[in-house]
Amino acid sequence: MNHERINKALKKKAHIAYLTAGDGGIKRTLTAALALIEGGVNMLEIGMPFSDPTADGTVIQRATTRALQGGTTLRDVIWLTEQVRRNSDIPLILYSYLNPILAGLATGFLQEAKQAGIDGLLIVDCPIEELQVVHEQCLQEALAPIYVITPVTPLERIKKIDQQGRGFLYYACRKGTTGVRNALPDDFAEKIQMIKATASLPVVVGFGISERSMAEQVLQYADGVVVGSLFVKALEEGAQPAELTALAQQLFP
Repeated sequence: MNHERINKALKKKAHIAYLTAGDGGIKRTLTAALALIEGGVNMLEIGMPFSDPTADGTVIQRATTRALQGGTTLRDVIWLTEQVRRNSDIPLILYSYLNPILAGLATGFLQEAKQAGIDGLLIVDCPIEELQVVHEQCLQEALAPIYVITPVTPLERIKKIDQQGRGFLYYACRKGTTGVRNALPDDFAEKIQMIKATASLPVVVGFGISERSMAEQVLQYADGVVVGSLFVKALEEGAQPAELTALAQQLFP
């Protein structure tokens, strides 16, 4: 299976941003996405709003609540994808919980997502053993099924997830939820080196990256770095497109 856009971004280190689709309206999400791309983001995670975002901290939980209260739908996510794709060729990854994807399977949502320009699907709340139907649908639609590993994932299980996944492994580098932090875990270097020695897929790192020094440290070892809460919080505080562009430029090495 060819995931050319993902592979291209990872070869030169992926600067990945997360945005919650529909926070402040879907057109605002589009404006924010294009501003971040202008600032050097070369892969985008599009967060599908869900009512019980257990892996996310308070910043993204609030964004999800605003998006749902604004009536954001799967159709809006498709529209957003199409519009970003008209302006950029960077990889686009759907970041989702399981329930919205299961609801969309019956209506051909993944097929539509692929046609709109999505490259991969990251589901954060379900073990791979329970994802077979979704996994097979992803492979059928030539979408990369992307899976999460954590600091407490045993090496043998990392091997299993590595064999199942496509595109890259997402390393949530700390226990708990997403959110802005001011330092990486003390054992980060040791953990990421063990993962890189075990996995064949590229590894990207997220959960708590909020400063350029942290991003630089991550990219010494990993193939990509993910920043989410920092951008979502900036939007919550009213950041304009030029400010988002400048924030991305300041953050990514």
